[in-house]
Amino acid sequence: MKLAILGYGNLGRGVEAAIKQNDDMELVAVFTRRDPKTVSILTENAKVLHVDEAKNYKDEIDVLIICGGSATDLPVQTPQFAKYFNVIDSFDTHAKIPEHFANVDSAAKENGKIGIISVGWDPGMFSLNRLYANAILTDGCDYTFWGKGVSQGHSDAIRRIEGVIDARQYTVPVESAVESVRNGENPDLTTRQKHTRECFVVAEDGADKARIENEIKTMPNYFADYDTTVHFITMEEMKKNHSALPHGGLVIRSGKTGWNGENTNIIEYKLTLDSNPEFTACVLVAYARAAYKLNKAGESGCKTVFDIPPALLSSQSPEELRAHLL
Repeated sequence: MKLAILGYGNLGRGVEAAIKQNDDMELVAVFTRRDPKTVSILTENAKVLHVDEAKNYKDEIDVLIICGGSATDLPVQTPQFAKYFNVIDSFDTHAKIPEHFANVDSAAKENGKIGIISVGWDPGMFSLNRLYANAILTDGCDYTFWGKGVSQGHSDAIRRIEGVIDARQYTVPVESAVESVRNGENPDLTTRQKHTRECFVVAEDGADKARIENEIKTMPNYFADYDTTVHFITMEEMKKNHSALPHGGLVIRSGKTGWNGENTNIIEYKLTLDSNPEFTACVLVAYARAAYKLNKAGESGCKTVFDIPPALLSSQSPEELRAHLL
């Protein structure tokens, strides 16, 4: 199948690498809002084109993987390009997913295309595991822990503070909370009890570090509700120790079975990721295969990970899957 990428940041580069690992896929083009001459990709024979040219390639591309941000890019881009292509995105603003779904569904159905939204690990793989666990253990409690990993949004928020040159913020699960859940205690946990936040900050020479630390710890919606630790480090330390984008987390459901609920059962799904964007890219590419298959079968409209049969994600035939994975 012939794929294209819209947006060539960390996620777009990850998608390019993931396509290389799949023999049934070929990268045709990368579309960018930048001057194409300034964008250098790794795939030989793939074109780099301005985004304004994308719709001219609607007959040459099976699936367009959209790698923009959820705040302002994807709400516009995914419905727009669902008019011309089968599309995949990683929209992750949970509260706005129903609205985004409706917009993409309308555009995709009108033009006979498939759109799969909110693909990644949360939402995405974590969503699937929450659904499976809820369906199986109907009498129980859900818990999701994120980290330890870099939160790009929180890191950006710190970098906006006056006197800050660079910053990384790590979300860290509270181990005692995780163990309580694993023990089947079904604790009622506050935001502060589930995660801590650890910040590494490079400050300008002469900057008021006490003020910067206070601004971080009291920042509403980001840090005020968490126990937060701030470390001031050099730029050399930042580049050496904090240049990667690791992440991960846990989805746990603790549920009761038996006539009187006498037995406790724990379902746990865990991710440990060296590269958050590269892993997300691999999920996007698998769902691009599903979008291609669905559209070939004559389907259209918007889908989420809940709507996709697992077999459609694989390059193996149903016979191979039954023989080797079932």
